[in-house]
Amino acid sequence: MEEQFRQKMYQRLINMRAQILENILAENADFMDATSNDSVKDSVDLASNDIDIRLLETIGAQDVNRLKKVEATIGRINNDRFGLCVKCTKKIDEERLEAIPYAALCIDCQKGSEHR
Repeated sequence: MEEQFRQKMYQRLINMRAQILENILAENADFMDATSNDSVKDSVDLASNDIDIRLLETIGAQDVNRLKKVEATIGRINNDRFGLCVKCTKKIDEERLEAIPYAALCIDCQKGSEHR
């Protein structure tokens, strides 16, 4: 894989990591506000507050999952394994990596894992 492309992807992943961490911190603050809201008056407010909390938990879990993938990909770059499928070790197309910089599987392996 071309070094220039690898460096470009590395920078995108670093920026992505920073954005995800910023989102997690913001969601954490929102979660703390939602759970400490003492102004709840009736069952509608309780239900709305509960929905807000569950939504924030879901969004937070998605961000944490994406952060793990980004961190793993940064590790693969540092170990000269970036762009290789973690399952079959074939080269992942650059177009796929442009679309999903933290893609760990080639198209064929990804399709196979989705069929299961």
